[in-house]
Amino acid sequence: MKKILFVCLFAAGILSLNTVHAQDYKTALGVRLSSSNAMQNNSVSFKQFISAKTAIEGLLTFGDPLAIGALLEFHKPLAAAGLTYFYGAGGYISFIKNENAITRKTSTDPNFGAQGVIGLDYKFNNIPLNLSLDWKPELNIISDINFEPAAIGFTARFTFGK
Repeated sequence: MKKILFVCLFAAGILSLNTVHAQDYKTALGVRLSSSNAMQNNSVSFKQFISAKTAIEGLLTFGDPLAIGALLEFHKPLAAAGLTYFYGAGGYISFIKNENAITRKTSTDPNFGAQGVIGLDYKFNNIPLNLSLDWKPELNIISDINFEPAAIGFTARFTFGK
């Protein structure tokens, strides 16, 4: 609960900033931190706009599970300068290590899944920094059918290009 309160206060602080203005960016690279144990949790995030309001975001998660995913996102401006909301969907593949309790041998099992996303995206005017707050539920489809509804993430990215 403390994490959610912190995230809400942080978002309110960003919304109240009057000295920053919108600045478009073409490409961004950074880190996404997640509040849950989803397949795509703490990840490296790469975002590329393919049009003025459409972006592709790639996520690479290291560790267990190892996962790679992609999202197609649609951005819509909000009243505050530099702030947009976005929504989209995509998929992922992950690889989970499993150990057989009897033989003590490990195996790597693939999981395929679908993911959706909705969130807020903010780009600072004077510095190459982009912050995002999102909700990204996941549904494992193959190997381990499971739904993860509580995947809230915070992303900080370095931006370049216009």
